[in-house]
Amino acid sequence: MSPSPHSSPAAPGTPAARPAIVLGGGIGGLAAALALHRRGFPVTVHERTASLEPVGAGLALAPNALRALDALGVGARLRALAVRHPAVGLRQPSGRWLARTDSDAVQRHFGEPVLAVARAELIAALLEALPPGTVRTGSPATLLDTGDALAPALVEAPDGRHEARLVVAADGIRSATRAHLFPSHPGPRYSGFTTWRTVIDHPEHPPAAVGEIWGRGALAGIVPLAAGRVYVYAAALAPAGQRAADGDEHAEMLRRYGSWCSPLPELLRCSEPARVLRNDVWALTDPLPAFHRGRVALLGDAAHAMSPFQGQGACQAIEDAVVLAAALPDPIPPTTPSTPAFTPPDPIEALPEYSAARLPRTSRIVAGSHTVGRLVAVRSRPGVLLRDGALAFAGRLPARVLLDRSAPTYAWQPPTLRTPSAR
Repeated sequence: MSPSPHSSPAAPGTPAARPAIVLGGGIGGLAAALALHRRGFPVTVHERTASLEPVGAGLALAPNALRALDALGVGARLRALAVRHPAVGLRQPSGRWLARTDSDAVQRHFGEPVLAVARAELIAALLEALPPGTVRTGSPATLLDTGDALAPALVEAPDGRHEARLVVAADGIRSATRAHLFPSHPGPRYSGFTTWRTVIDHPEHPPAAVGEIWGRGALAGIVPLAAGRVYVYAAALAPAGQRAADGDEHAEMLRRYGSWCSPLPELLRCSEPARVLRNDVWALTDPLPAFHRGRVALLGDAAHAMSPFQGQGACQAIEDAVVLAAALPDPIPPTTPSTPAFTPPDPIEALPEYSAARLPRTSRIVAGSHTVGRLVAVRSRPGVLLRDGALAFAGRLPARVLLDRSAPTYAWQPPTLRTPSAR
């Protein structure tokens, strides 16, 4: 699945040869590259790992993300691959239902459903929509200079130093680019939660009940995926860096969740130990002052890493990509037959518009995810009784009341990605 490296790089001192460089080949980086490509900007992606093939994870595509993917031209493909369960809900570990949701109500309310896909499927859809050779794997790149109105940004990669009119930093939660741009920012803070994720191929008994189960300082989720697979995830309060004593995270999941309601224990028992991933959850709970500096734009987890409790991490990275590309000025079409291609204009003046559009929205969603995490973190018996009572009451409210609370996130509409057309 990983692409071959590009041909010869542009020489230093020729920024027009590399109008845009993306640092990071995850969902945000590939979405940014595709958005820029659709706007007519030549782009190169530098990804430090040798392969783009992810394992062990699924993700939710909410209505806001589906619209952004439509703007990128890959929405239809992902809808064809995604799974929508007719009903999902929230339960206690005993199996008692606290709330149930008709997924069709989401589509009626917002015009789009919430769909589940494997992370690998989303990566593949973005990658295959890019021109061959756009992504250079095994090519870690570092920002050396942010550039300004008079000078290009400077990036160092294994094949040399490269100037660029625009650098998009999608280099993740531990972003070295973010630290370069904002050295006084405290960076990510530990949420208090660790997570486990695994994908189970063709379980013997497909789950009849899907959704989340909330316990005392812990939760687990069951999500059907295409081709008979099931995505199982879990989160629990734990010290940062703690791991299973014997290194067996599969056994640790069974120890923590093996007595919870069916079908969670059955799914965990038939999962493959080697496919269980464990990661601590860190988040940028302190908003950045901006998502840009000079000719560099931060995107995705590098800009607004959030806890997973609203399922918006990947969704917001895709939104970032569309908004950033839409804010850039149109490429200038060729004026004479001898001019071979569109001329990329200077994007630096558009970056404040990108920050202004994305910083307030993502800060609100980061804060909202943190608030949900605080509810999951409740451990005392009286606190859990109070929390679950409130959830059960909310579950009896009309669907539109609950859906209206999601409207600020789900009802988002993407800007139009104008495509260049020759005169």
